[in-house]
Amino acid sequence: MLRPQDSSTREKKRLDGLWSFRLDRDSAGRDAGWFRGPLTGAREMAVPASFNDLAADASVRDYFGDIWYQRTARVPKGWAGERVVLHFESATHRATVWVNDTEVMSHEGGYTPFEADITELVTPGEELRITALVNNTLSFQSIPPGVIEQTPTGPAQIYWHDFFNFAGLHRSVWLVATPQARIEDLTVVTGLAAGDGTVDYTSAATDADGFDTHVVLRDADGAVVAEATGASGRLDVPGVRAWAPGAAYLYDLEVRLVDDSGVVGDSYHQPVGVRTVEVRGTQFLINGEPFYFQGFGMHEDHAVIGKAHSDAHLVHDFELLKWIGANSFRTSHYPYSEEVLDYADRHGIVIIDEVAAVGLNMGLGGGIFGGQGYQTFSPGTVNDATRQVHAQAIRELVARDKNHPSVVLWSIANEPESDTAGAEDYFRPLFDVARAADPTRPVGFVNVMLAPHGKCRVSQFADVLMLNRYYGWYVNTGDLAGAEQEWTREISAWAGDGKPIIITEYGADTMPGLHSLTPQPWSEEYQVDYLDMNHRVFDACDAVVGEQVWNFADFATKSGIMRVDGNKKGVFTRDRRPKSAAFALRRRWRAKESGSLN
Repeated sequence: MLRPQDSSTREKKRLDGLWSFRLDRDSAGRDAGWFRGPLTGAREMAVPASFNDLAADASVRDYFGDIWYQRTARVPKGWAGERVVLHFESATHRATVWVNDTEVMSHEGGYTPFEADITELVTPGEELRITALVNNTLSFQSIPPGVIEQTPTGPAQIYWHDFFNFAGLHRSVWLVATPQARIEDLTVVTGLAAGDGTVDYTSAATDADGFDTHVVLRDADGAVVAEATGASGRLDVPGVRAWAPGAAYLYDLEVRLVDDSGVVGDSYHQPVGVRTVEVRGTQFLINGEPFYFQGFGMHEDHAVIGKAHSDAHLVHDFELLKWIGANSFRTSHYPYSEEVLDYADRHGIVIIDEVAAVGLNMGLGGGIFGGQGYQTFSPGTVNDATRQVHAQAIRELVARDKNHPSVVLWSIANEPESDTAGAEDYFRPLFDVARAADPTRPVGFVNVMLAPHGKCRVSQFADVLMLNRYYGWYVNTGDLAGAEQEWTREISAWAGDGKPIIITEYGADTMPGLHSLTPQPWSEEYQVDYLDMNHRVFDACDAVVGEQVWNFADFATKSGIMRVDGNKKGVFTRDRRPKSAAFALRRRWRAKESGSLN
C-alpha cells in the first residue's frame, strides 16, 4: 500500500473536518443498518481527534464499544476514468467501513493505515456517504490487550498500559485518485562506500501490461543524479550526500510507468535518505560512525484533542527537541502518525519505531492497574491468536515505515513478560517475522525491571538491549545512593552480553512548582538529582549507547491512585512548559554534542 500523494498522475482529497458521530452503547447499529442512511441521533465530532475529551461528559470519556462516524463527500468531477480509493490513516482500535450501503473494508489495529478501491461504488461529480464503525474495546486477542470485567455497576474495560485509551479517528481520511495502471509498492534500501552511495529499489505494479518501469533519482536541487529501468535495480550515486543525524539530506526518487510511446501512466515520488545502520559488538553505527541516542520516550498526547495528529503541535514538539539537544525518540508505545516520521526525516531526528504491543504483562499491569489474577501467556489469555494479530501489526508497521531514513530500529513490544517459557515461545517467531519483513534494520524489544539480567528469556533474540529502569523511583525510592549501586550492578551484568544497551526509560514523577531544599520525591530538585544519578551510571558503562528519558511531557492516563492527573514524569508539562529537569538535560546533551562532557 502506497501513501496518498499528489503527483503528475495522482490526486488526493482530505476528508477532515466535522463528521456525524454517535456512540452505540447497545451495539445495535450494525444489525439496524445505521450505515444505510444519514446517522440519526448524532452529534458533530472533529476528525482528526480522539473523541474522549471533546464532550464534557464522563460517560463519553470512558466509553468503550461501538462508535459511529459518518460524512458525505463529493468525488471530484475530474476523476472520471480514474481509480478511486478511500484511505484511512488509522482507526483506533479497529473499524468497518461502508460506502453508501456497501461494506468495503475492515481493519484490526489502531495505528496503521488501511484502504479500499471504491471505483465501482462512486460517480465522479456526485456525492457518496462514508460510514465508519470504530470500536475501541480491548481483549486478550487485541494489540494492545485488555479484558472486560463485570463490576457491581456494570461491565468495565481493564487494560494494562499506562496511558489513556484514547480512541477514534486520530488521523486524516482521504479520497485518492490513481491511474488503473499503477505502482502499488516501493521498497528502498541504501548503502554507502568510499564516499559513494547506492539506492536499491524494488517496485510492484498492477494492471501495468504494456508499461515499463523508469526510475529517476534527483538531488535536493532537482538535478538528476541517477536513472534506471526495470521494476527493481540499483542506482549508483557518486559523491553522495548522506542522510545523518542532525544533518538530514533527502533525494527524490521518482518511479514511473511508461508506455511504448513515452506516455507516463503513473508517477510516484519517494523521499530517500542514503544512510546505513549496523550493530557491531556493543556499538550502534549510523553511516559507520558510533551513534549515541539522547532523547525521550514520547506520546501523541495533547489536551482536548488526545492522540489526534496536529501539525502545529508537531512543529512545537520538534522545536523543543532541538532546544534541549535531543537527537532521537521512541514512538512509545505505538506507531505515530507518518507526518511525524516525515518531519524527522527532514530534520535528522533518529527514531526507534514501536509496535502497539504494550501491556503484555499481567504481573506488572495487573498489580498496578487492576485486573489481577490472569496468566499472561495461556490458551485463554495471550495466545496463538494474539500472536497472529501481533505479527500482522509488525508487518504493517514495517510496510508503512520501511523507507524512512529516520527509522533505525524496530521495537516489537514494550515491557512484556519476558522471564517465562511462555514468553520465549511467544516472541521467538515474532522476531523472525520482523526480520523477514525488514532484514536491513536491527530488531529489539523493551525489557522491564521484573525480568532482570539472567532471568529474561527474550533478550537473546534482540540485536539491541533496550532497558526500562526506575532505580530511585519505583525501587530505592528516595535513596539515590542505594539506587546507584543497584543500577550499576545490573547494567554491568547486561554489558557482559556484548550487545549495545539503550536505556529507553528512566524517570521520576514530578509536580511542576514543587520545590524542596533537600531533594524529595515529586519535587523538581529530586527529578534533577535522579537524572544526574542515572547519567553517572550510563557514563561509566561503555556498552550504553543511548539514554531516552521517560517522558518528554506529562501525559494522560486512566484514573487511579498511582497517577495525579496523569503521568508526571515529563521534563515538560503536558502544555509543554519546562521543568527544572529540562534545563539540566539541555546542559548535558548540548555538552555531549560539543564533546565537552567529562
